[in-house]
Amino acid sequence: MTRRIRVGIVAPSSRLERAVAERVTALAAERFPTVELHFHPQCFQSSGHFAGSDAERAGAFGEFANDPSLDAVWFGRGGYGSGRIAATALGQLTDGARAKTYLGYSDAGVLLAGLYGKGFQGVVHGPMPADINRSGGETAVARALAYLATGAAETLEPSVAASGKVVAFNLMTFSQLIGTPFQADLSGHVLMLEEVSEYMYRIDRSLFHVTSNPAIRRIAGIRLGRCSAIPDNDPPFGQTEVEIVQHWCGKAGIPYLGRADIGHDADNKIVPFGGLRSA
Repeated sequence: MTRRIRVGIVAPSSRLERAVAERVTALAAERFPTVELHFHPQCFQSSGHFAGSDAERAGAFGEFANDPSLDAVWFGRGGYGSGRIAATALGQLTDGARAKTYLGYSDAGVLLAGLYGKGFQGVVHGPMPADINRSGGETAVARALAYLATGAAETLEPSVAASGKVVAFNLMTFSQLIGTPFQADLSGHVLMLEEVSEYMYRIDRSLFHVTSNPAIRRIAGIRLGRCSAIPDNDPPFGQTEVEIVQHWCGKAGIPYLGRADIGHDADNKIVPFGGLRSA
């Protein structure tokens, strides 16, 4: 008998539209019948910018993370808000929360970093339900569902298999983690970074901050994902995103390892934190 995978979905940042939940549920039912999705009511709440109050968002995460009937917690979307609840959300976890997979990216990187720093082994960068609204978004959501269902190798970022320990983050989110309690020890890891809708000078500034940190200088190297929808600099910045990361890697003595197939788009691939593990 095929084992069913029960996935709880929460929104630690911005609100999720009910139409998104309906489309993702229908896609899962059609193509991944072994995956059972459960959207927490908190996903659809609204409190200003956020999907409910800080307490409501932290409570929903803790409820699903500690629920022994769930196999995974899937973050509904990014936006902003995970940092506001991270200390509370992570502080309420029980030992039962360690057995789960936690899947998301972008602003959810705050919680992913915190979980990884606590030794959780099922921390994963990958598409979220809200990605179904992107061009080609059904492909992105299907990739996440395939990973949750079977850990399908074809969903992975191509360099993962040969890279040893890996992590993946949005650049701005990761930069803001530096110096906080949620900065995990990434010694010996390949760090993959991607960005969206930020000026080149902000990308440059964040890479200065990241690569200047003594702990980050112990990583195995940086791979650069896609930097998309970059606003025009006035005057032009004069360097591409690749030239910028090469510049700061060179100053910090961190190997630049090339590109990574991640980004704020439908082609965003799966990166299991810590790399591949034996079954």
